[in-house]
Amino acid sequence: MQGIELWIITISSDQSIREIATRLSAEGLTIRDVLEDIGCITGSADTATADRLKKIEGVVDIAPDMPIEIGPPDAGETW
Repeated sequence: MQGIELWIITISSDQSIREIATRLSAEGLTIRDVLEDIGCITGSADTATADRLKKIEGVVDIAPDMPIEIGPPDAGETW
């Protein structure tokens, strides 16, 4: 059984992000956020589901959502 991962889905600007979010949800994505201003949707699903979501019309890209730690302004290392 595959584990659930977090994903960032980039959406085409020529389609309704809300309609695409509905389609993604119907295909198994658990929607976390719909970020209309930047044309992205975040959510969780297993890898097999994410591969299926790539075929939905209006989906431009799907990438793993990776946490980023940013240190204080004077830190030598930020990643």
